[in-house]
Amino acid sequence: MLAFLPTAVVAPTPPAGRSGSHQDAFEAALQGVHSLSIGIMSASQGAYSPPQLMLDISQGARIASSAYTRAPAALSLTTAGPGGLAVGWRAAVRRAEDAPQLLRPGLLASHIPGGAAYAGVTGTEHIDGLAAADRDGRVAEMSLGPAPTLLARAAALSNSKRLLVVDLPGGAQGYDDLLALSAGRPAGGLLIVVQRVASPSGQELLWVGAAGLTGGGGRELSSETTNERGLIASVDLAPTILGHLGLEPIPADMRGYPIHTDGQLHSSSLRALERRLQVIGGRRLRALAFLLLAWALLLFGSARLGSPARGRAIRAGALGVLWAPVVVLIPAALEPGAAVEYAIIALGCPLLGALTDLMLPWPRAPLAPAVAALVAIVADALTHTQLLMRSLLGPNPILGARFYGVGNELKSGLAVLVLAAVAAALYPIVAPAATPAGEDARARRQRRALITVLAAGVLLAAIEGSARIGAGVGGVILVCAGFAVAIVMLLEGALTRRRALIVLVSPVAGLVALAALDLATAHGSGHFTGSILHARSAGDLRDVIVRRYTAAWGELHNHAMPVATAVALLCVALALRSRGRLLAPVARDPVWLAAFAGGLAAGVVGALVEDSGPVLLVVATFALGCVASYLWARPPRPLGEPVHSPRIGS
Repeated sequence: MLAFLPTAVVAPTPPAGRSGSHQDAFEAALQGVHSLSIGIMSASQGAYSPPQLMLDISQGARIASSAYTRAPAALSLTTAGPGGLAVGWRAAVRRAEDAPQLLRPGLLASHIPGGAAYAGVTGTEHIDGLAAADRDGRVAEMSLGPAPTLLARAAALSNSKRLLVVDLPGGAQGYDDLLALSAGRPAGGLLIVVQRVASPSGQELLWVGAAGLTGGGGRELSSETTNERGLIASVDLAPTILGHLGLEPIPADMRGYPIHTDGQLHSSSLRALERRLQVIGGRRLRALAFLLLAWALLLFGSARLGSPARGRAIRAGALGVLWAPVVVLIPAALEPGAAVEYAIIALGCPLLGALTDLMLPWPRAPLAPAVAALVAIVADALTHTQLLMRSLLGPNPILGARFYGVGNELKSGLAVLVLAAVAAALYPIVAPAATPAGEDARARRQRRALITVLAAGVLLAAIEGSARIGAGVGGVILVCAGFAVAIVMLLEGALTRRRALIVLVSPVAGLVALAALDLATAHGSGHFTGSILHARSAGDLRDVIVRRYTAAWGELHNHAMPVATAVALLCVALALRSRGRLLAPVARDPVWLAAFAGGLAAGVVGALVEDSGPVLLVVATFALGCVASYLWARPPRPLGEPVHSPRIGS
């Protein structure tokens, strides 16, 4: 009896008459449970459904709903002797077997000697009991009856089974039962409480509580899946249960990580986090539209003031867009309403752009937003303030795919921004005199340019790839490729096989360095090691690639993305055709030429290696367009200023 470690996955609905949302009522009830730690759980990747959530919990792994090749199976649970049987289970297993990842529905219960039990209430759905099904879709023991007898039946089942799934009734009775389960939890027992949403809205974040974890109660939940305080994923439940039962090692097919506590519980902050994450998706494109509208109004207002004023308006707007990764962190901290957030972004970005243009001489201004963005991202990651995650340009946990680090919306844009900053810092490359001393000066300038580009690339790759900061495997690949192209462009002479090989090998070298960085700083729990280094076979690597390209292809068909991609490709073609004219404001300076080539390469490679696909190309092209606008709006050249040579070795 003392070896019994009951685990109850319960899902009450708010009691009748209780005001507020499902989350507020559920969270308020959880606070009354003894020794409970609380967090928010990402329920799915893509469209949410309760049956799929239970399958994900039972297998400890999940993929995006769009990645499945079969339609969801209709599932239900029926009694079969002393236990239960999942109707439609074989269809669900076939769907999982055809998915681009190894998924094993029922792995959790199958890994527990004797299987799992389920206790529910007659007259209600029993979908939650699927979490107790084994690989054959069977629940070892199952008890259905009236709500008043639920606790007694659950206690009887706990005498024979180490995993017990309890489906609590709705209303005040469910909360009373929850308090009773908590009070009766034996020493060393584990109680997990998961919210059930009666009317799912598509993507869901569910409240979850756990009592019996190391660290005690009254704390916030986290896991290595999310690396975010207060956030866990549905795939983390199975490894947590098995680890608590001492049934280790955890099966390799389970992709989640055990839940742990992280910091004191601040329920108001969790509620604010949940509300903030719910609104991010709907505000992203609107915020961009308001920013572009502000830029357009600035240009319209300067139209009658002459060319100098028009140039300042163009530079302020272009630099303002480059400041966006920093400005979006302000409303992320304040969490205002939509109108205020749009106003902060639409007014704050051009204002910072104008101030930067005023304080830094042309074309040095890109240095400021680049340095500020990198410092802000690193500081946010290391101090765990979660501002990037809460911002409109951060990874969106409500989609379930990413929780921390630099999201796909920023990876290629940051590469363009840093390359532009390097070009701004090195400009101008002045041609030396045709003397031995001049040749030495030329060689020193070339070495300085190459070292600066290389150092900036290494720094950005470390930021975007580090498990503790950017956590982006694709970010490392696109940064290495983009900066390798920039370096090759800075070398004298024509393109050779050796130089082409440098570009091709650079992402591989970056991944090797990322693996070492993950192992050294994250003990092998980083995004890269979790998906690549821990792969057990070539099939696992194939699954990773298939998932990425399936998601990328889906993104290409998403909303206005086909039009945006077509426009981006058209702009790229026009820029390549008129590349000499494009860089005329900087006299075809070699470092600026390398920056544009590297930025474009980062966007193209990012579109090929990231699951957001064309988004990275569109972002890179848009950022390059803003940089070009800034360059073309250069102030009038003072009398006597020399026109700099376009070649390092001229």
